[in-house]
Amino acid sequence: MLEAEVPGGTNVVAIGIDVVAVDRFAAALERTPSLARRLFNPDEQVTSTGHPRGPASLAARFAVKEAVAKALGVPAGMDWHDCRVVSEQSGRPVLQISRTVADAAATLGITDWRISVSHDAGIAAAVVVAIDSGRAG
Repeated sequence: MLEAEVPGGTNVVAIGIDVVAVDRFAAALERTPSLARRLFNPDEQVTSTGHPRGPASLAARFAVKEAVAKALGVPAGMDWHDCRVVSEQSGRPVLQISRTVADAAATLGITDWRISVSHDAGIAAAVVVAIDSGRAG
């Protein structure tokens, strides 16, 4: 996908990857009803048409958050709500960061992100590439 390519003249600062077993994640959400609120902002829990996201979609979004945490070196005090996965009009997922995640990213010189998510055969997976678009490679 062209939009996911890392632009020329940038440095890859870090890469994170995570996989989530969808059935285990769904069971955790069912067992602990408050878990979805702790992990996701309200707008992340619904599709662009307002329908609740299914377990596979939520698991994929959680995999992004975990991959971001890994790319950042698992910063202390990271708030899951400061790492949001939103969908563009086209449906493409985009990462939005704020507060604790933005602070950790700034410390590492990360100025932009590329993400890729997938879910199939009971597994949700995500890869994130943290880049610094201000430095020449």
